[in-house]
Amino acid sequence: MPFVYDLAPLNGRETAVALGNFDGLHVGHRAVITQMMHCAGQAAPAVLKFREHPALTEGAKPFLLMSEADCVKRLQAQGIFVLTYDYPAVRSLSPEEFVRCILKGELRASSVSCGYNYRFGKDAAGDSQMLCSLCEKYGIRVAVSPEICFRGKPVSSTAIREALLRGDMTTANGMLGEPYSYDYTVVLGDQRGRLLGAPTINQFFPQEILVPRYGVYASMVETEGKKYAAVTNIGLRPTIGHSKPRSETYIEGFRGDLYGKNPRVSLLEYMRPEIKFDSLEQLGAQIAADAKEAARIAEAFL
Repeated sequence: MPFVYDLAPLNGRETAVALGNFDGLHVGHRAVITQMMHCAGQAAPAVLKFREHPALTEGAKPFLLMSEADCVKRLQAQGIFVLTYDYPAVRSLSPEEFVRCILKGELRASSVSCGYNYRFGKDAAGDSQMLCSLCEKYGIRVAVSPEICFRGKPVSSTAIREALLRGDMTTANGMLGEPYSYDYTVVLGDQRGRLLGAPTINQFFPQEILVPRYGVYASMVETEGKKYAAVTNIGLRPTIGHSKPRSETYIEGFRGDLYGKNPRVSLLEYMRPEIKFDSLEQLGAQIAADAKEAARIAEAFL
């Protein structure tokens, strides 16, 4: 079978399985996972997801909300087994083959949970209603999470992506249930920030990850168990000029070395678009003003 992760840690136990793509782990995903945990009993709690989002296998542009490593890390921190498989290897399975071969056969699932709009099987022919019918046939209990809305709009990864591209952090963070964040490795930049009296950390988005709207954000950085107010610029830094977008963050009151580490940057509020300044001195003055305003916004999160 096309599993990437070893099933040995399950030790032959029955499983309670949450089904979905789980990109972003938004409040809708959390509802599915909560249902799975509630139904688990003595079964091993597990999330079954694709190693690569189906849309990416069809040639879609980069658009994921979080890296696979971050998603796995967050789920495992809750004591959940993360079982991933290759979409191309199972795309031809009928809905019944998916239930019989994978859920019942491989995973020995005693229960499964999914969202109201879950689709599965060849050509996405199966829906949550069909899942209930098929699982009843194989003795598997099913819990279906209803639609969840934020400010009248259904929560979805697509809606979150659209909000991030607008810089609408109120909607994105509301649907996520927490500030949008990432923990990519800090790399060496051109050290212009040091010359401006505002040393920064540079992080690049993996090629499959959606890059939020270019501009300046009030942010928060968590590293070594501590949280700091910060201001983050996402984009090409037009005053200096770069061809590849990056996240560049000035951390208020932090003077340590984060090269090679993975601090978590959370975007709290979009403040302004990128601006090309006439001089580095003007840029430095704007960074100081942005940092002051960002610290005010971050107070509620620290």
